[in-house]
Amino acid sequence: MNKKLVSSIFMLVLAVMLVSPVFAAFETWGDMVTEMAGHIDEAWTLYAAGNVKGAKAKVDTAYYGYYEKFGFEKTVMSQISGARAAEVEYQFSLVKKAMTAGAPGAEVREGLDLLISLLRADADRLDGKKESALAVFLSSLLIIVREGFEAILIVGAIIAYLLKSGNKNSVKPVYIGSLVALAASVLMAYILNLLAGAATGQNQEIIEGATMLLAVVVLFYVSNWMVSKAEAEAWSGYIEGKVKAGISKGSVFSLAFAAFLAVFREGAEVILFYQALIANTKTFMNMIWVGLAVGAVLLVGVYIVIRVLSLKIPLKPFFLGTSVLLFIMSISFIGNGIKELQEGNVVSVSPVPFVSSVDILGIYPTLETLIPQMILLIVSAAVFVLQLKKGSNPGRSAQGKNI
Repeated sequence: MNKKLVSSIFMLVLAVMLVSPVFAAFETWGDMVTEMAGHIDEAWTLYAAGNVKGAKAKVDTAYYGYYEKFGFEKTVMSQISGARAAEVEYQFSLVKKAMTAGAPGAEVREGLDLLISLLRADADRLDGKKESALAVFLSSLLIIVREGFEAILIVGAIIAYLLKSGNKNSVKPVYIGSLVALAASVLMAYILNLLAGAATGQNQEIIEGATMLLAVVVLFYVSNWMVSKAEAEAWSGYIEGKVKAGISKGSVFSLAFAAFLAVFREGAEVILFYQALIANTKTFMNMIWVGLAVGAVLLVGVYIVIRVLSLKIPLKPFFLGTSVLLFIMSISFIGNGIKELQEGNVVSVSPVPFVSSVDILGIYPTLETLIPQMILLIVSAAVFVLQLKKGSNPGRSAQGKNI
């Protein structure tokens, strides 16, 4: 791989991370919440006067124009928890849903007060934290490891699959897809910074949601293909020979595109996370770069482990394990993708009180996210069983085809 190209993209990433046009506009998070509360109170005034559209627009101003634009959401995710950020985000959506349904004024006021109290509690918690070198380091490390882990798992699994199946020549397009995604992430982060604001902030959510849902389709397709090859190998030397002889151009494109989406999905978000961290770090700026470097080394370690294990694990369990991993990723992605569309006002929010958010698995307490995940889980299980049954019939397997 061209080292000069990789270095150029890395420097471009750093440049976009440092050139932030929107952060550091408030001395404290409390100051920001005070201003947000003013817009939320205006929303109540408009709603009480019968102006539902204007009231919802004011709630959007508080969300897109402050919570997202100034990195409040991302700071909560990195320094408190992803589940807490999801709780606050859903409260924004629930208040707007109540307004749309024409809920009684007291109910809407209660929802707005709850929203302000959640924001105030997070601001107090963040403002009360004394900046330390260790805290900055851990925040930086957590961002790159958490956001990069899914991408490195998918790219590593695809590369290991190609090497394991004797298609070393097809590895280069996957690397190229990952690098193109990194460059595209830089461009997307720059565009999202330009768009950040009350009027256009929801575009970011819609773009992220659409990207994730596209990734679900590609990952499901690729994982289904892998498990079919695993069974073919297990029961027929004929198919193994076909796989080792080379995979089709369409297959290479699918794998490279899956790698692209895995990196692109996380890339722009990582840049935006680091922008928030840089803007809110006053003393220990160097620890951000130390955390980033250590996190990158850890991700490389994960990649190496995948490569080593792929050589030691027999072909069939390796293919099956890789397929299951990608199935799980697709279920996580569909939850996160729909949540982004909820934040973009594209999909409604129907709470499920007895379910808690599990951010890392893309599980959120709404019917709109849980039902598609259940459907995808059932379909994935059915496909898996179907492929196993096909594998138990050597005659049918011998007639398999490459995609």
